[in-house]
Amino acid sequence: MNKPAVLYALIVLMVAFWSGNYIAGKIALREFSPLLLAGLRIGFAGMMILPVYLLKRRTEPRASGSGTVRLLLLGLFGVTLNQLFFIVGLSRTSVAHSALIIGLGPMLVLFLACLRGLERMTARKATGMAIALVGVGVLKAFDPAPARATWLGDFFIFLAALFFALFTVIGKEATSQYSSVTVNTVAYVAGGVALLPVTLWEAGRHSLAHVSAGAWLSVIYMALFPSVIAYLIYYYALAHLAASRVSAFSYLQPVFASAMGVAILGERLGAPVIAGGLVILSGVYLAERG
Repeated sequence: MNKPAVLYALIVLMVAFWSGNYIAGKIALREFSPLLLAGLRIGFAGMMILPVYLLKRRTEPRASGSGTVRLLLLGLFGVTLNQLFFIVGLSRTSVAHSALIIGLGPMLVLFLACLRGLERMTARKATGMAIALVGVGVLKAFDPAPARATWLGDFFIFLAALFFALFTVIGKEATSQYSSVTVNTVAYVAGGVALLPVTLWEAGRHSLAHVSAGAWLSVIYMALFPSVIAYLIYYYALAHLAASRVSAFSYLQPVFASAMGVAILGERLGAPVIAGGLVILSGVYLAERG
């Protein structure tokens, strides 16, 4: 079996799951509030991955005091804050805008790696970052439908991307000590517990008995595929590839997600979105190769 081919095939599958997350999120947000959806998604994901961890716990290394703190921080940044800001942002912006801003991920990973002294900033990298930011400006300044994609929604999506970049840089170090099952179990279970009071409060304000099967299936999809399975693939890939190379596959996510948004949700891709997207991805590519 060609192990590199299997690894890259898994990464493409991961990107497809994450791309479908935008669509499922939009469908679920028709009937759930953003805070309730975030709490349900993280809570369900924790319940889904916990049995996997319990089956493998005998072979899993035990975390020390400092190791536990690191895992909890990973859960805070990579799961709780990342997915909370993602869902709140998605409720206020379009699939295309969300996917393109999330596409800044490799640039943010590079920037944080430079701050930590893991990589060196060069003129080419800095130029690429500047070009990507110009692309965001084009995306926002010339979008003919600002009500569909608000500044606040895009800002929340950017925060989601930033926290996931933190998760990537810090998580790369954790993979040398703990398996992806351990990291993700701690992240989702701790995140679910942290959001439980908000989830219960929001659930009490909703008529859950009248929520459609499609909305519930969307929540289950978000909890299982992009949350548990995709994160497990992501951490497995981080253990075998450089963080910047893994994050580079996010180039595919705006393409997949935007196409799904057009086909399933009927969203329109105007010239500003396409132009801004090309500028963003060009800048990210230049920064990463700089």
